[in-house]
Amino acid sequence: MNIHELNYVLCIAKHQNMTKAAQELFISQPTLSKHLGKLERELGVKLFSRIDNCYIPTYAGRRYMEYASRVLELTREWEKELDDLCSLNDGELNVAFPLMRSSCMIPKILPAFRRIHPNIRLNFLEETYAIQERLLTDSRIDFAIFSDGNLNPKLEYETLGQEEILLAVSPAHPLAKEAGNISCQVCVYPQVDLSRLGNEKFILHFPEQNTGAITERLLKKYGIEPKVPFYTRNTQAALLLVQQNEGICFAPETYIQNMTFATPPVCFSLHDPDAFTSTILAYRKGAYLTSYAVDFIQIAKDYFRIP
Repeated sequence: MNIHELNYVLCIAKHQNMTKAAQELFISQPTLSKHLGKLERELGVKLFSRIDNCYIPTYAGRRYMEYASRVLELTREWEKELDDLCSLNDGELNVAFPLMRSSCMIPKILPAFRRIHPNIRLNFLEETYAIQERLLTDSRIDFAIFSDGNLNPKLEYETLGQEEILLAVSPAHPLAKEAGNISCQVCVYPQVDLSRLGNEKFILHFPEQNTGAITERLLKKYGIEPKVPFYTRNTQAALLLVQQNEGICFAPETYIQNMTFATPPVCFSLHDPDAFTSTILAYRKGAYLTSYAVDFIQIAKDYFRIP
């Protein structure tokens, strides 16, 4: 096995098309076909079955790709460690974020990281909620940052911080007028009894999202069957609709703190431990962490400690 062959086979499997794979690899289609034919002759097995112009991995091909992925991952890990051992003053980190989380965290943690490591390139990838699976399948990603949920035994996790999911209402909402009369002895935000709000219109996240799942559990806990004029995956959109008094919504505290509003919503705490979520950072088990990767993790933790 050599690195070029490994990448060739994985790229063909990715596109299931020789022309598209050749384009991504910046080589000609005949050259790629020649390399594949040579490799299959050397191995004595077919790696792909060809159906019209579609290349489907055989069983041997799938097994080859499993080993190829592991070899490439080990090669990248060695290159990272070698860079660290040689104290080279350059490098890169590839970090995957959910879309809304990235808009909150990146403007805060990137400047802090750049002050310590001005020559390290940070690449941010905005991903969907299936971010753990992407981390496992794409060895180019160093870290993934997302809300807690089902954990995978093939990954290592570090908790960055915990925050409350707040109830947000428009300043024009009748509940907002009560905010000055509602006291909460142990939290920054006034407390509200969710069971009072059964007749309200709720702008909700979809239940496969972390905020949506927490909200769904809270509404069930307080015996509310919500009236839902809108579902959205976008917390910013939900909060802007709240601002226009189109309903009320739940949102993580840091999302609200990092948005700019013409008129900020009025926020309430449920004063309920079930209304909290943790943000975690994950990386592949056994992965080598460079010194600047360790610094990145610490800066991400500091983000949640800043009031």
